[in-house]
Amino acid sequence: MPAISLNPTDNAVLDLLIEGRCTPSYIAQETSYSRGNIQNRLLRLVEHGYVRQLGGGLYELAEDPRSS
Repeated sequence: MPAISLNPTDNAVLDLLIEGRCTPSYIAQETSYSRGNIQNRLLRLVEHGYVRQLGGGLYELAEDPRSS
């Protein structure tokens, strides 16, 4: 799958996931983005293999695409 172009929401999500596992609700609470927007971006990051969904709405960073 080709690399993705990251937007500001993706960067905010990745910044929080670097610190540890998070839920979409937590990320939305810590940023200025809606939970729905965060959820959409997380699904896209999972699709590209940068984030893993652990179940129960918990996500963790698999690989930071910004460090490539």
